[in-house]
Amino acid sequence: MSGLTVWPQTAGLRWRCLPFDALSAATLYRLLRLRSEVFVVEQNCVFLDMDGLDPQCLHVLGEAVAPDGSVRLVASTRLVPHGVSFAEASIGRVVTAPADRSGGLGHLLMAESVRLLEQLWGPQPIRIGAQAHLERFYNRHGFVSDNKPYIEDGIPHLEMIRR
Repeated sequence: MSGLTVWPQTAGLRWRCLPFDALSAATLYRLLRLRSEVFVVEQNCVFLDMDGLDPQCLHVLGEAVAPDGSVRLVASTRLVPHGVSFAEASIGRVVTAPADRSGGLGHLLMAESVRLLEQLWGPQPIRIGAQAHLERFYNRHGFVSDNKPYIEDGIPHLEMIRR
């Protein structure tokens, strides 16, 4: 991934990948709050984020750890096993905290999510449903569009696959 800027707080960034049942109440609250902040409030999109799939998924958490030990969730995805959302495995609910964008954190998040998915389930195609305006972002991670736009929750999307 040459040419990507490095998120300035990489040294204080911790990655965790947990099944739903291993999420503490505090971690789950931070996760759902971040997703709601971005997907519902920022994007002004009324939709049911808690779609029933979270218990079947693994959750990638990017957490900023302050010198005093306090933790702030700054990025997350969910790794979806094949056969749940698509025939292929998937990465969904890709989210970064608004205050932590523009330094390459989203690219770190996607790279870590792909790495973890392949480490856990082996190298395989990964299909995503991406917001259309983020097509180039996902292209940088090897995803290619099917060029069949669709509307989901009022937002243009594309299915993309990484072979």
